Order: sequence, then C-alpha cells, then structure tokens
Amino acid sequence: MSVDPEHASASGRERPQRPQASHHAVAEVLRTRIRSGVLRPGQRMPTQAKLADEFGVERGAVREALRILQSEHLLTNASKGAPATVAPDPGPVRFAVGPEAPPQPTMVALASRIEAAFAAREVVIDALCLTSVSLNLALGQPLRLIHAGRLEPAKIDVRVLLPSRKIDLAFPTALDASAEDAVHNRWLAQRNAQGQVLRHNLLALRATHGIDVRVTFRALPFTPPVKLYLLNGAEALFAYYTLGRHEREIGHEHLQTYDAVGTRSMLFAFEQGAGLRDTAFVDQSTRWFDALWETISSDLQLTA
Repeated sequence: MSVDPEHASASGRERPQRPQASHHAVAEVLRTRIRSGVLRPGQRMPTQAKLADEFGVERGAVREALRILQSEHLLTNASKGAPATVAPDPGPVRFAVGPEAPPQPTMVALASRIEAAFAAREVVIDALCLTSVSLNLALGQPLRLIHAGRLEPAKIDVRVLLPSRKIDLAFPTALDASAEDAVHNRWLAQRNAQGQVLRHNLLALRATHGIDVRVTFRALPFTPPVKLYLLNGAEALFAYYTLGRHEREIGHEHLQTYDAVGTRSMLFAFEQGAGLRDTAFVDQSTRWFDALWETISSDLQLTA
C-alpha cells in the first residue's frame, strides 16, 4: 500500500490520505455512488486523473473500473477520451437493512451505511477487522461531504479492534513455511499503514472543522474469522472472511498464501427495531465487541 505524502490542498485545507485500492474496489465504490444517487443519471464522471488521485491508483486501474461499470450499463462513453457519463437508468437504490435485505459485498454495503451514519450529529463506529482497508475506503465519501459542507457531525468516536502483531496469524499465511515471515510482515505493514491513514483522516477534522474526534485502536490476541461494524448503536454489519488460495507479490517474489479478500466479503445487515432477530443481533454484537475491548484486548501501537 502506498500513502500519499502530500496532504494539503492549494487552499491550505488538509485533505485525506488514501489507501491503495484495486480496480475492483474502485468499481465497487463508484457503483455505490451511482446507485445511491450521489452520482446522478446524465452526470459526467470525474476525469481518470482525478479518480486515480482520489483512490491512489494508476490510471490503468481506473480505466478497468470504468469498463466494468460500463459493462453493467451504469456508465456510457467510458472508452472515449472525454470523461464517462452516468447512464440514464443506473438501477436500484442504496443498500437496505432489515429482515428482507439481501447481503451485499462489503464495499457496496459498507460505503452506503457509513455515509448514512455520518448524517447523525454524534457518529459512533466500532469495527473489528483484519486491516481496516474496507473501513478506510468506505469513509472516503463522508469525509468529502464534510469538507464540502454537506455533512456536519459535531462528534465522531471510532474504536477499532485489530489482530496483535505478536500472534501467529491463522491467515494470511504462506503455504511455504519459509515464507511465513514475509507474509506476516506484509500484513503488519498494511495493518499499520491503514490504521495511520484512518487516524490521520479523522483527526484532521478537528483542525479543519472543529469536530470533536476520538480514534482508538486495541489489539486482539487472535485472528478474527469475521468482520463486524457497529454504527451509531443502531446497526450491525457482519461478514465472514472466506479463505482462498491466492498468489501475492511480496518483494520480488510471488508467494502462494491462504488469505481472504475482505472488500468482497458478503455483508449482512441488522438494524435495531427491525424485528426481534435484528434487535437481538445488534444488542449481542455490541456486548461482544465491548467485552473484547474491555477484557482480552491490549494497547495497539501502529508501528513496525
């Protein structure tokens, strides 16, 4: 993952750092903006250069993301020189919650629900995950809306549980035991970098908008088999980390690993007041998170 060292715009306003994203992640975020109405039918997309800068990727990744969206009939003219245009009928509305809501990939569901959570005056987010990549990407739009003056939370409190650097991870893990240190160190670097980006982007809102912000990390003594997001005490979003065999380029080597692609994990949504099942799940998930936070977790330092 690369972190852009330039954080100040020409106006002097601090702008968010961005985690590196794949073309699939870029497509999922843009897909959510189109289907939620943030990008309206007939509206021109930002240029490929602007999108590449926003997501911290090469233009080739942006072009591939735009091709995917055009193949889904969400964009037109994606292959021409001018910026692509949102198609006249972009399809369904934003991700729903409740007993009848179908699961959606994390980057479709999470971005929409995080944006909705930031409409509250006091935003409270608890997250349990492997690296916080998905959370960082999902925070991009609400941060831009805050800087544009369209969202005005007074307080933001974020707590994140991540695996400890001291444990032997269940995953990601190398198939070849001799490469285990390289795989672990890659995960640790990503965990630390993503956490630093998350903390920087949120704490910057203190200086730019006077928002009361608190961001806290704690370390778990185990590898979480699931990811969990609790939003404003009212919603619980839950997904399994589904393992597969992947080839990862680490250093100059291509290593075989068992790993999960968290941005594609199917996210199930539960909402307070949407029935006994949903209400009980939100309550129990909150109790579970609080218990981990207050008992077996420990201080986490985002350093190498």
